[in-house]
Amino acid sequence: MKLIIVRHGDPDYERDSLTEKGFREAEYLSQRLAKLTDVRGCYVSPLGRAKATAAPTLEKTGWPCEEKPWLREFAAYIYRPDCPEHRNVAWDWLPKDWTAEPRFYDKDRWSEPAAMAEAGVGQEARWVAEGLDAVLAEHGYRRDGNYYRAERANNGALVFFCHFGVECVMLSHLLGASAMVLWNGMCAAPSSVTTVTTEERRPGAAIFRVNAFGDISHLYAHGEPPAFSARFRECYANDWERRD
Repeated sequence: MKLIIVRHGDPDYERDSLTEKGFREAEYLSQRLAKLTDVRGCYVSPLGRAKATAAPTLEKTGWPCEEKPWLREFAAYIYRPDCPEHRNVAWDWLPKDWTAEPRFYDKDRWSEPAAMAEAGVGQEARWVAEGLDAVLAEHGYRRDGNYYRAERANNGALVFFCHFGVECVMLSHLLGASAMVLWNGMCAAPSSVTTVTTEERRPGAAIFRVNAFGDISHLYAHGEPPAFSARFRECYANDWERRD
């Protein structure tokens, strides 16, 4: 089975929608996703920017799409060490701060540091994991410790329209990796597609492996440059790029 995890298009956060560029991205994305075969489930975040991204694909394909509250952007907000007076998303820490905490590299302890614990990051991550596992169980893959029992193995696909933060938490659960490392070490551009596929080397025992992360080939195919959203300047002197 394949999981197709889609980040929303270039966002207009103020309106919880898409920019003009984001709507173009959603259209190009839909032309790509409409070619998928054997889609057995489609799921979307309750937030407007994810729904707007999904809309052209759903119009072309007619897929029924179920709204899942746990697919919303990861909603645990923390006091970042360098700006304790403001709450921020859990993953946007300065590198010198988060890399100094060894637990952030531990798949079992990354949500333990004080700022994370105070904000309920671990509980929020468990809610996402439980929601994902429930969907997978409906389609024949039941969690058993750190792997999945393939009770009804299949070659179908599930499509998720969501957000970068929650995407990394989903991958953290599937791969047994720290979400903090994924949040800070990976970058998925708007409208990007991540593909995760089961691997069943013995009957009935499956794991999930990432085949492609943050793919934006549908944008390049139309000459559309990727949005810079979710990235910071490549060099600090690059004043034309975003800084925090």
